[in-house]
Amino acid sequence: MRTRTATGGIAAIAAITLAAVAACSSSASSSSSSSASASASSSNPLSSGGSSTSVVVGSANFPENELLATVYAQALQAKGIKATTKLNIGAREVYYPQVEKGTISIIPEYNGTLLTVEVDKTSTAKTTAEVDAALAAKLPSTLQVLNSAPAQDSDSITVTQATANKYHLKSIADLKPYAANMALGAPPEFKTRTDGIAGLKATYGLTFKSFVPLDESGPLTLAALQDGKVQAADVFTTTPQIVTDKLVSLADPKFNFAAQNVIPLVYKPAMNATIINTLNAVDAKLTTEALLQMDNAVITEHANYSTVAAGFLQAEGLS
Repeated sequence: MRTRTATGGIAAIAAITLAAVAACSSSASSSSSSSASASASSSNPLSSGGSSTSVVVGSANFPENELLATVYAQALQAKGIKATTKLNIGAREVYYPQVEKGTISIIPEYNGTLLTVEVDKTSTAKTTAEVDAALAAKLPSTLQVLNSAPAQDSDSITVTQATANKYHLKSIADLKPYAANMALGAPPEFKTRTDGIAGLKATYGLTFKSFVPLDESGPLTLAALQDGKVQAADVFTTTPQIVTDKLVSLADPKFNFAAQNVIPLVYKPAMNATIINTLNAVDAKLTTEALLQMDNAVITEHANYSTVAAGFLQAEGLS
């Protein structure tokens, strides 16, 4: 299982988020956040003339990425940076060129996918350190990645809490004595992916009783897992149903699945020490569990991005 955040804690994030949802209007604007934080920034050691800097924080076209962009923007505003957001830009092929030319200053990315889809399609880097190093070496000259967060939105082998308890499962390796009696559910391509059936066998020695083709971490997969049609499934680590359905994502200590850490992709000429230090401070506190809880709040509970972002930053002492 993933470790919880060391400072603030998930319970604190949840409590502050719920309190903020009750107390705040969903129309909270970036301008009010900026003005409220400007006075506080004068006493912050990171705020060295940052108030004269303007950046645009963009996002891809799905809720988690929009939420992360909001977190980054609010954190920067709290340090005196004039940060505006441009959410829901589109897919990577749309927003990546905008960051490369500076139309977008900052965007939350996922290191493994950024590397193999956009930067180096032949890369075989797996661990967080390997992927980050490959990105740093091969990004275009105008681009830079900052520190990656512990948080990952990656594939995982996931089981129900009952199955985890029954077999004392914490990592994928723990499945070895039991996989031969289990059905594995995943999208059809998992059968031929290098990190799919073949990867699980090569990395962990797992041979499942059967493979059931389903959707990509979607309702079919989640229903099959809960109904017992499959006993293990490929589920993304920040899928809200992990919280609502009490599922368990098994740890992947041998990196069968390549790292997919949240990481800021930035336009290098727009950066200064305040921006870099602020974003690195945010990512240092951003765990998979914290991101999962925030995703659940905005996707399942329909909470406002700004409210949830503010709750996380306050709980972690970042605002």
